[in-house]
Amino acid sequence: MKKILAIMLAALMLFAFAACGGNNATDGNATNGNADLKGMSESPISEVALNVDYEVPEDFKIGFICLHDENSTYDLNFLRAVDKIQEKLGLKEDQVIVKVNVPEGNECYVAAKDLVTEGCKVVFANSFGHEDFMIQAAKEFPEVEFCHATGTKAHTEGLKNYHNAFASIYEGRFLAGVAAGLKLNEMIEAGKFTAEEAKMGYVGAYTYAEVISGYTSFYLGAKSVCPSVTMDVQFTGSWYDATEEKNAAEALIAGGCKLISQHADSMGAPGACEAKGIPNVSYNGSTYESCYETFIISSAINWAPYYNYIIGQTVKGEEIAADWCGGIAEGSVVLTGINQDVAAEGTFEKIQALVEDIKAGKLNIFDTANFTVGGETLNSYKADVDTDAAYTADTEVIADGYFHESEFRSAPCFDLRIDGINLLNEKF
Repeated sequence: MKKILAIMLAALMLFAFAACGGNNATDGNATNGNADLKGMSESPISEVALNVDYEVPEDFKIGFICLHDENSTYDLNFLRAVDKIQEKLGLKEDQVIVKVNVPEGNECYVAAKDLVTEGCKVVFANSFGHEDFMIQAAKEFPEVEFCHATGTKAHTEGLKNYHNAFASIYEGRFLAGVAAGLKLNEMIEAGKFTAEEAKMGYVGAYTYAEVISGYTSFYLGAKSVCPSVTMDVQFTGSWYDATEEKNAAEALIAGGCKLISQHADSMGAPGACEAKGIPNVSYNGSTYESCYETFIISSAINWAPYYNYIIGQTVKGEEIAADWCGGIAEGSVVLTGINQDVAAEGTFEKIQALVEDIKAGKLNIFDTANFTVGGETLNSYKADVDTDAAYTADTEVIADGYFHESEFRSAPCFDLRIDGINLLNEKF
């Protein structure tokens, strides 16, 4: 897997360089071509070491099912974590089996069955639409553990060998939003636009709770330091479509957005920002190497802690939680370093202080005192946690003054449409 990933990373870098092509990117030396670059800081979040208290048998195998391949920043993030855990545990090449470009259809069930046939003790799939097919496989092969990212049904299905996982990425989104808000403040102070013109744009895939939770936490982070900020959201109807994501970013820029972020998986939006000279906060990894004139920071989920957990529990013969959600404290939510040539002064220090507040429980991202819905502050709200066909609201999620995201299930359930965020299209 490590050799394969090295090739994937090289291919993605070539793609990213071509996609971003900013004013100075044509010199073929985007990172080091400018002697004045201060470059990237270290991440404001200290890395958490993986605790390995088990030994992996030589006959142990784990299989991974990915919706796309390395060209998707989302899938590449999972693949990087596979490489990390393989190295940490010393797993041989034949102990790690990866299947990429597996659609959200019966192909997922077939892939899962193939991995079982190949001897995998654990099968992991990474896309929301894989869920029903993973459940089908779990029912057929009760001796194998089936783990699924972004799903919602493990806590209601009641299968001992089917599990959901996510991370409190809203923490990372909020922190990235703080970096965005500080950049807006810097541009306002420089006279580039007024405080009333501080509008951000956001490229979203679908109007799912996962996306709503992400763009809302990003907005709240920006608003916490730039109170006048508003945000437009343009949806693409796809997790991965470079053309649509580029078009969406360009439309947002044309509509007056001064900074762009995204919950979509291609280089389309960062590339559009680099071409237009618009600051960008990316997702699932740094675009600094090719978009160094506009990239600020990126948040991502680090899946290595969860991989370590499910492998360890399986090897030790212990139960895997139906729903698992890690955060900053567990090393499951990470930030890239900060591009010091683009970010506002003091960004690193501000984010680092907030990281400590999150760890100490002093900062609740969805504190209801910090947003309104239809002009009203909420003290009660029922969300759809126990997913059914009608997406019926079933669980009270506001208590102690904040929305308890990812506590009743691992996957996000925040679907509130808060004031200050304008949805330009909701057809998806």
